[in-house]
Amino acid sequence: MNLLMQVATGTEFHAMTVLTVLVVVGFVAAVTIGSIAWYNSKRPPGWETKGRPNFVPKFGRDDDNK
Repeated sequence: MNLLMQVATGTEFHAMTVLTVLVVVGFVAAVTIGSIAWYNSKRPPGWETKGRPNFVPKFGRDDDNK
């Protein structure tokens, strides 16, 4: 409710700060989701023998996640 009051009065509400935080959080989420998807995909040439890091969760069938 306090946030709505600040927006209505226009005091101490910085739209650029909110937008910047939203962009940064979105970028971090996109990089994280993209990294998980890349590690779980088929390996590109030259990366076939590389292992998956321990912090990346496995998705899909077991025979695809070697």
